[in-house]
Amino acid sequence: MIELTIERWRAWAPGVDDPSDWAAWSASPRPLDDDGEQPSCDFVAPMQRRRLSRLARIVMHTAWPMCADDEQLPFVFASRHGETTRTFAMLDEIGREAPLSPTQFGLSVHNAIAGQWSILRGQRGESVAIAGEADTFEHAIVEAAALLGDGAPAVVVVIAEERPASAYDGWIDDVPFSYAVALRVSHADGSAEGPRWRLSLRGNTEGEPSAEGPHALRFVRALHDGAPLDHPWKTRRWTWQPVP
Repeated sequence: MIELTIERWRAWAPGVDDPSDWAAWSASPRPLDDDGEQPSCDFVAPMQRRRLSRLARIVMHTAWPMCADDEQLPFVFASRHGETTRTFAMLDEIGREAPLSPTQFGLSVHNAIAGQWSILRGQRGESVAIAGEADTFEHAIVEAAALLGDGAPAVVVVIAEERPASAYDGWIDDVPFSYAVALRVSHADGSAEGPRWRLSLRGNTEGEPSAEGPHALRFVRALHDGAPLDHPWKTRRWTWQPVP
């Protein structure tokens, strides 16, 4: 069992960015049109910004406000599919026997975005990049709890997915649209302001089917509702509960 304080959070999806947008979406969730829209990330210098993929921009946009300029905080980046768009473009180049860009290859690896965060923010501490199954979000929280247990005052956690190319239709079916959710989490000891949540894990002995929709976005709805949330996945059953 893990207890955390959610000091602050931010989310992004096409056409849904500010708190009022997310409050409206949480009250009436709906599929969103994903036409390739991406955050501008004007806070990043132009020469550095040009190297950011769409997924990286989404991550930076949501995570940037979670950390003050003078803070050194651990960073957890979680994505089931990662830089699928960039990787698919490189596979297309291979198919056309075109030369591959070493820069593009280097930025396609799963921990590249965590590395870009460290460089852009001047972060010298721990960074973790993970990929899992549909419960990648919960595994990211477990990583954050481990970092808190190791002495970190707070941890920045981001889970992000980009809608993959149409070639993956029928193979990747858990990213209805591009999105990111960033959380700043800390100990649930009353030292920081924010809602406290408890995450527990038990076996999915009832064989309940998986929850519909990305877990991170369902948690955004729970943040607005303040209601418990179950996330069954295969043999695992994750339960989120608000702590009074």
